[in-house]
Amino acid sequence: MTNQLHDERPWGNYTVLGGGDGFQVKTIVVHPGKRLSYQRHQHRAEHWVIVSGVGRVTLEGSDSDIAPGDTVNVPKGQLHRMANPGTDPLIFVEVQLGDYLGEDDIERVEDDFGRA
Repeated sequence: MTNQLHDERPWGNYTVLGGGDGFQVKTIVVHPGKRLSYQRHQHRAEHWVIVSGVGRVTLEGSDSDIAPGDTVNVPKGQLHRMANPGTDPLIFVEVQLGDYLGEDDIERVEDDFGRA
């Protein structure tokens, strides 16, 4: 993958930095007070590195607060969500690993924006 892809979402945005066979790297920005869908993926695992801001991660119903330098591993098939309870943007780097990395590999269980 050589071209950057940027997409605005109701909760913030993401930019694809690059990738290759079986992996993709993105930066993700979550606006204050917003959160991503509570979701899972069948074909990929994700690894997050928090860069800026504060967040709250939900993994299989368990919440953890996170800060810059923290990392989160999301195995394939695990329910997960990232939220920004802070007043500044939350920025993290996401490394996706799997046999299929398309945006349609999202099963939304709960969503603040009516997409579940």
